[in-house]
Amino acid sequence: MSLRIGTHALTGRVLLAPMAGVTDPPFRALCREFGAALTCGEMLSADQSLWHTDKSRRRMAGRNGADTLRAVQLAGSDPLQLAAAARAQVDQGAQLIDLNLGCPVKKVCDRWCGSALLADEPLVARILEALVHAVAVPVTIKIRTGPDPQRRNAVRVAQLAEGCGVAAIAIHGRTRAERFTGAAEYESIRAVKSAVRIPVIANGDISTPQQALAVLQASGADAVMIGRAALGAPWIFRDVNAFLESGKIVPQLLRTSMATLILRHLESLYAFYGEYTGVRMARKHLARYCEQHVDAGRLRQALLTAEDSAAQFATAQRAFGEWSAAAAA
Repeated sequence: MSLRIGTHALTGRVLLAPMAGVTDPPFRALCREFGAALTCGEMLSADQSLWHTDKSRRRMAGRNGADTLRAVQLAGSDPLQLAAAARAQVDQGAQLIDLNLGCPVKKVCDRWCGSALLADEPLVARILEALVHAVAVPVTIKIRTGPDPQRRNAVRVAQLAEGCGVAAIAIHGRTRAERFTGAAEYESIRAVKSAVRIPVIANGDISTPQQALAVLQASGADAVMIGRAALGAPWIFRDVNAFLESGKIVPQLLRTSMATLILRHLESLYAFYGEYTGVRMARKHLARYCEQHVDAGRLRQALLTAEDSAAQFATAQRAFGEWSAAAAA
């Protein structure tokens, strides 16, 4: 079963959540390789005066070989500024524009961006009208269930979005105030699905194939979106896709395959970011990959203190190589 967002037919129902500082082209390529149906880029400010920094230029990097559909996520609160940013991104090749209405991070919400906007529905309406009229590509949104548990307004925001011409909506099953604490709930997502006709994508606390199926059943959503669970395990998309299609758990990825993938990921990070930033970006991924290793504590320390790519790569090559060789013995 596939999912259609506007004019785009996706190849599955498991999407990668855009995550700032994580979903760069190298990581998106891995997730796409393992079956992520959509791999949206990192959150990009709508303020084009900030697009000349190294960080923004990397976030705007053109489609890599694995991005069959180039999706860009924007953050901002000014309708005209967002519309202009969307047009500029489409001119540079974006095929889908996503509006971030879900980020709960304080520095984002303090600028009245991300999930802070959920408290101002009229402003959300003006923004969405401006975005949809600014570009010919599909516009989607990612939201939370509301500002706080006492003000769950996901249904109203979703209906408003549909009325403005938004093509799909992804919902994280927590409010802004809850951030990532407690457990995600899916009743609000089910209520949204009952209230709109556009595709609804469920997000939050999906870390196994069984959970993905349970969330689809509980929410009635058309697809699921996986974020944090993909860190250190981009093969989760393979596992979830297989389970949704056949009801069977596929064999765990061989350690030799994991080791090869990790080293390839490191090489792609060094190539994309360069020596200094590549080593530092690799650390956050290596910290998660270490969770797969039987000697995670010792290995993590060695990997995270390596000062250059040669030392970092050699440590990873030795540790994960020995680990995979031991499994094969």
